Amino acid sequence: MELDLLTAISPIDGRYRGKAGALASYFSEFALIKYRVQVEIEYFITLCELPLPQLTSFDHARFASLRAIYQNFSEADAGRIKEIESVTNHDVKAVEYFIKEQFDKLGGMEEYKEFIHFGLTSQDINNTSVPLSVKEALEQVYYPQIEELIAQLTAYAEEWANIPMLAKTHGQPASPTRLGKEIMVFVYRLNRQLTVLKACPITAKFGGATGNYNAHHVAYPQYDWKAFGNKFVAEKLGLEREEYTTQISNYDNLGAIFDAMKRINTIMIDMNRDFWQYISMEYFKQKIKAGEVGSSAMPHKVNPIDFENAEGNLGMANAILEHLSSKLPVSRLQRDLTDSTVLRNVGVPFGHIIIAIQSSLKGLRKLLLNEHKIYEDLDNCWSVVAEAIQTILRREAYPHPYEALKTLTRTNQAITESSIKEFIETLNVGEEIKKELREITPHNYTGI
Repeated sequence: MELDLLTAISPIDGRYRGKAGALASYFSEFALIKYRVQVEIEYFITLCELPLPQLTSFDHARFASLRAIYQNFSEADAGRIKEIESVTNHDVKAVEYFIKEQFDKLGGMEEYKEFIHFGLTSQDINNTSVPLSVKEALEQVYYPQIEELIAQLTAYAEEWANIPMLAKTHGQPASPTRLGKEIMVFVYRLNRQLTVLKACPITAKFGGATGNYNAHHVAYPQYDWKAFGNKFVAEKLGLEREEYTTQISNYDNLGAIFDAMKRINTIMIDMNRDFWQYISMEYFKQKIKAGEVGSSAMPHKVNPIDFENAEGNLGMANAILEHLSSKLPVSRLQRDLTDSTVLRNVGVPFGHIIIAIQSSLKGLRKLLLNEHKIYEDLDNCWSVVAEAIQTILRREAYPHPYEALKTLTRTNQAITESSIKEFIETLNVGEEIKKELREITPHNYTGI
């Protein structure tokens, strides 16, 4: 079969390509190759800027034409690199040979070609390319979408700020709350963890075959290669160089990013389950779209499928993020190859997350508030004011107030407005206190 949306093995590249396709610019094979070319070109330019003695004659005016190699990188260019790789059986070496071909096309660069990939190992390219792709995917795709979700939740929290709602703890009626406040809980949690994620440093390994700049130092001992590497990684790539490494990145900071994303996903799972439950409780109805089918057998159904889709994709993302964050920092001695194949899957959890965010937004934007049902549930549960009454009685030093309210409410009999008010009249307290107690209802006992 030819690869297309119907034959793709992963639903990210098949069924959900429309939602996750933007990530191809960061995590596809094409994207990885392009990032490698970018790192190699910028490294060569930085060697010229140093300059190495053999590069002092390189015309800096030609930097623009060098950068155009990756800025105008095409699928045909990536295909050429794959052709070279079929011979070399080495992906990064194929990139080096491709750039040398580009130097030949530009002309007048023969004497400089051996300074492409000078002194480097493959991981100096991979462990800068992948963090750079993560950084740009976060900034250009993930952050805007998660912030759009937070903005939608914030709008609902403000719109429904004053709607009293029966709370449920352990699935049982509890002290009333407000719908907007409960949504604001998720806004608060997501914002806090998003701040933690944005604070995670995005670091890269760049230091030669075993992290010591051996080749650089033996060829040019007069240069401070650590300072060079720090400057190159920071100024040309916008990353932070890991100072002490083996052949590969320590991946500790990448693991921290994945763990932070996982926590955000867990909050979104919690949020999607709550909205699913509110729909089940009929606190929300859902907008009906003409032509859509809710069930193959039951024509009346309008299922909360967007929240379910989001929950499932977030679970997939967390499973992969967990493996990435626990596996990548572990490597035998100065390196083994297990990180290589695992690292190629970094885009997969991003894909599931983006699908989940868009499904969450779709579900949220289909909600229709059913204020009557929310009011009805609250009005049918006068037992929740027992906490308020017994707390005021404690304030007044009334004997055993908790026990008195427990006797009244902890039964299988319905607690109604009438039974609460009758109980108030039996209390041995002044009329002012009784008046205060009478004014408490499930609709106004919502705290601050």
